[in-house]
Amino acid sequence: MNNLNPIVPNQILILFAHPALEKSRVNRRLIQAVQGLESVLIHDLYEVYPNFQINVKAEQDLLLAHDIIVFHHPFYWYSSPAILKEWQDLVLEHGFAYGEGGTALQGKKFLTAITTGGDKKAYCQEGYNRFTIRELLVPFEQTARLCGMEYLPPFVVQGTHSLQERHQIDQHAADYRAIITALRDDTIHWEQLRQVNHWNLNLDRVLKLPEVPHHA
Repeated sequence: MNNLNPIVPNQILILFAHPALEKSRVNRRLIQAVQGLESVLIHDLYEVYPNFQINVKAEQDLLLAHDIIVFHHPFYWYSSPAILKEWQDLVLEHGFAYGEGGTALQGKKFLTAITTGGDKKAYCQEGYNRFTIRELLVPFEQTARLCGMEYLPPFVVQGTHSLQERHQIDQHAADYRAIITALRDDTIHWEQLRQVNHWNLNLDRVLKLPEVPHHA
């Protein structure tokens, strides 16, 4: 008789924010790739709160019910779309997410999943935007750390304006699904992940691939 306890998957909350999803090619495909995954909730903030009237208690309850929180959005003006900033201002309040008694999110993991129109060369000291993606994401990283969460390397799809071939977008979508699935199932080489700047181009290094059985 097998007495081993079944593996309980991590519960993942994807806070999705895109004010013009009907015009999106890449974000729409990314979010489609993770729809229907067990233990993964896609929470479309613009759809739920078209008038920006955020239900703080309901949002806090969602955070409490999940182990991994994902901010998924296009990178607007080096930050997030407006509703996600409003969400942070209201939901991550003192006494809940930080400060005295604010321990509700401690120990959870936090992932940023973003898209940028500019390519990688635009995000460096010599590039158009002067800073790297990791440098520009520091406010999100510090928010996570202030709340006692572990900030994971971001998943970043860059150069979306130049992605013309469907197979390129499909590959990014497949990578995103693989990442979310691995986070859910805890099939991650965590020490290796913590050494990289972002997931892209490092998937073979940080994901635990299923073992292939050997036949005599």
